[in-house]
Amino acid sequence: MSLKKYIIPVLAVLTLASCEKPFDQLEQDPNRPTSAPASLVFNGVVNDMYFVGSGGSTGSTAGSSDNSGAWNSAQRYNQFYASNYNYYATNDYAWTTTGLNYTTLKNVVKMEEEAKKAGLPDVNAYSALGKFFRAYFFENMTRRVGDIPMTEALQGLNNQTPNYNTQKEIYVQILNWLDGANADLTSLIAKNDNNLSGDIYFGNSLSKWQKAVNTYKLRVLVNLSRKESDTDLNVKSRFAEVLGNPTKYPVMTSSNDNLQYVYNSQFNKYNRNPDNFGGNATRENMAATYLGTLTSLKDPRTFVVAEPATAKVTAGVKPTDFAAFVGASSGEDLATMASNATQGVYSFINRKHYYSTYTAEPYSIIGYPELQFNIAEAINRGWVSGNAETYYQNGIKASWAFYGITDGANTVYFSADGGYRNFNTYTVNVSFADYYAQSAVKYAGSSTGLNQILTQKYLAFAQNSGLEAFYNQRRTGVPTFLVGPGTGNSQRIPLRWQYPATERSYNTANNTAAIASQYGGNDDINAQMWLLK
Repeated sequence: MSLKKYIIPVLAVLTLASCEKPFDQLEQDPNRPTSAPASLVFNGVVNDMYFVGSGGSTGSTAGSSDNSGAWNSAQRYNQFYASNYNYYATNDYAWTTTGLNYTTLKNVVKMEEEAKKAGLPDVNAYSALGKFFRAYFFENMTRRVGDIPMTEALQGLNNQTPNYNTQKEIYVQILNWLDGANADLTSLIAKNDNNLSGDIYFGNSLSKWQKAVNTYKLRVLVNLSRKESDTDLNVKSRFAEVLGNPTKYPVMTSSNDNLQYVYNSQFNKYNRNPDNFGGNATRENMAATYLGTLTSLKDPRTFVVAEPATAKVTAGVKPTDFAAFVGASSGEDLATMASNATQGVYSFINRKHYYSTYTAEPYSIIGYPELQFNIAEAINRGWVSGNAETYYQNGIKASWAFYGITDGANTVYFSADGGYRNFNTYTVNVSFADYYAQSAVKYAGSSTGLNQILTQKYLAFAQNSGLEAFYNQRRTGVPTFLVGPGTGNSQRIPLRWQYPATERSYNTANNTAAIASQYGGNDDINAQMWLLK
């Protein structure tokens, strides 16, 4: 008897049975996972912190696709360096739309869900840091555009047109999240209850994360300096509470506590390295806002971050003379800048420090030097008592240490031939006491002292912390950013980005209402958001 007459009916039954499965089962892909460990999702979220912390938005960004680490579009907007070759990038501030971080925030929600699925208690390392991530990413978004959906956001198909929250409501919630994160971390650390895994920053140390949370909180409060009298925010009392109770609110105590991205020579190379020297080394030069401030203060960081301008050296200026270092105005016409750069008028990025290695320096997202300046600023503003000068000096010294600058003889390296392999070495004698004795540097208190604090904080932000230098300049006017034909936007520094096109297309009514209530109906990059009023 043939097996054929038995096989065919069996196959028919199996086929019929498979057709009777519900649609939601049929659409499932057996080769695609439906869940992931919380640690794996966490790893993706903290990696997004690096992109946001370096000026990107983990979505579309204005101005450049180079949105990771130092020497990116954010650092041009901070006027630390300038592009002199418009085929690849410009120094133009004619911003349009920006990306937002809702995809990352959805992953934060997923991370928390997976932690619960794994049997962790309601308060766990992932839920505690989830509050911090909400604060971090929502602040990044609101500082870019203004009011955004928050309370009704992240609900997926349950609410595809979420209402907008005001920027003030968002900041009230940010501060509440940070307080909640700190309280939860305190509880977990006390119980030695740590299930965190996949941490690229602190090696799963909740104590280090707690310091970062509270250090970040002080940044947020300083960002709210124009709202110091708002009783719903209580900026001054909140700042004093953190500073006055280090046991409850531990903060970073040295640069060893920095939340920073460390590069390696294989998978995450520093984005200026031997591999891309030929692609951009001569297309970028130092910006006058940054380099000019360094040289005017006779600051030894000059010799680490920049090359002497070849035209100056050819004319007889010593390579270790501050007069040999020249930055270009970010507002200069790009054709003029390109011509001047080709003729050696401007200083380029230091070849030894940045291009001769794949690792260069870590990229600080939230750091100790900034904390010291934030405390100095708060004391200067009268929010808390203390010695502003001590914190001011600590900030400068920590920034110098970041570049390896010490008192005494320092060896500096300048390219011998314009490349990144052959260097001339020089000895530069450094004295912090002599540097600090300069009238432009020595803390003077009052409004002059505040400008000094803000200037030194700007210098310490160089190639770190994303757009923090821009946001501080936007808030305070320090330093003066240079404008001209090269910066576009009618020679104005914009105050914000436009909302994403997706908001205009898919959340039209709420987006229109938000623009009307904030900016008179015009999604204008030069309009002033609540934070700045």
